[in-house]
Amino acid sequence: MPPSKFLKGNKSRGLRIPEEVFTLTINGRYVWETSAVSDSAIDIYLQPDFNTIRLVPWYKEPTAQVICDAFHLNDEPVEISPRHVLTRVLDLYKEKGWRPVIAPELEFYLVKRNIDPDYPLEAAVGRSGRKEAGGQAYGIDAANDFDPIVEDIYDFCEVQELDVDTLSHESGPAQLEINFNHGDPLELADQVFLFKRTVRQAALKHDMYATFMAKPHENEPGSSMHIHQSVMDVKTGKNVFAGRDGKPSKLFLAHIAGLQRYLAAALPLAAPNVNSYRRLVPESDAPTNVHWAIDNRTVSLRVPSSDPSNLRVENRVPGADANPYLAFAASLACGYLGMIERLKPSDPVEGSAYRYAHTLPISLDEALDKLNYTKSFKQVLGEKFVEAFQDVKHEEMQHYRRVISSWEREYLLLNV
Repeated sequence: MPPSKFLKGNKSRGLRIPEEVFTLTINGRYVWETSAVSDSAIDIYLQPDFNTIRLVPWYKEPTAQVICDAFHLNDEPVEISPRHVLTRVLDLYKEKGWRPVIAPELEFYLVKRNIDPDYPLEAAVGRSGRKEAGGQAYGIDAANDFDPIVEDIYDFCEVQELDVDTLSHESGPAQLEINFNHGDPLELADQVFLFKRTVRQAALKHDMYATFMAKPHENEPGSSMHIHQSVMDVKTGKNVFAGRDGKPSKLFLAHIAGLQRYLAAALPLAAPNVNSYRRLVPESDAPTNVHWAIDNRTVSLRVPSSDPSNLRVENRVPGADANPYLAFAASLACGYLGMIERLKPSDPVEGSAYRYAHTLPISLDEALDKLNYTKSFKQVLGEKFVEAFQDVKHEEMQHYRRVISSWEREYLLLNV
């Protein structure tokens, strides 16, 4: 909108959208039967967070973007807004004198333009003109093959002040990973949100798609959004995960125990789509249970080797398709509950965790049931939000069940 209209609307609470926008499903339908929003289709207003104002580098006409918080007309925050849910969890930490710090790692695939969804995706082709035959994890030349788009991504990020760090080639064909520097969870959720948009725009510039689907290719690894998380003492600025002797503290172990206990209930926020569960399978660089270990990538909860000040846990469950606000909120909520409930974790595992039972939910339906029956976790996130979220996901499941897949046509058409 024109700057004058934006500024005028901001002064008069005139930047308004329908409250029900937060009940839109992934296929663009509203959830009509939910008590989480008013049945009058009321307005809410947007309050810009001017700390988030950024230039949009891919527009020729100078254009800015800004992230807004949502409020009812009585100035109460909209509880079902994902950004508010994360703020709510961070406020709980603040009340205890704690300040979470996170660092996300985000994977994505570059694929050829795909106009017909009935056809499988194909890996994008880089400067060499050849499609990668297989994964080339950490391959320098493989990553360099996509230098033109990577350079645009970094340039776009620099203009938007997105604090991205290293980029590497991952295990799948034309699969890349970007790491963000550690910082405040809300600021990083904003950055991940903007980064996804940035990468998709950079890819379109090079006549390809960038996808953050959790499992876009049938026989290739999925894409994750690993979350490194630690907790600082607000007064001292020290990492509460490390004791005075430098060894893991009781709060650190309780944080891990909270993740172990509540991850199954949190899974719909970390794996929010039917496709998400195709990634969480054994022997695929993705976790299948809630074990933890030191420097072990087969577990859900990996503790990287580090000095005491950088002691942290890496939650390897969330997929790249997750809403960053909700994934961060869910992961931190699990740890928070562990800390205030003084939970104790299991013993760390040695060797591959894939030899243990698959204890994470194997479908979105099962994960939603876990969420529904975990009262303490729902209370931390806000029960009204959880209700809205569940209603959206159940509506999506109903739509998904009506789809006849190519697998069914291939194997059932003439054989039954």
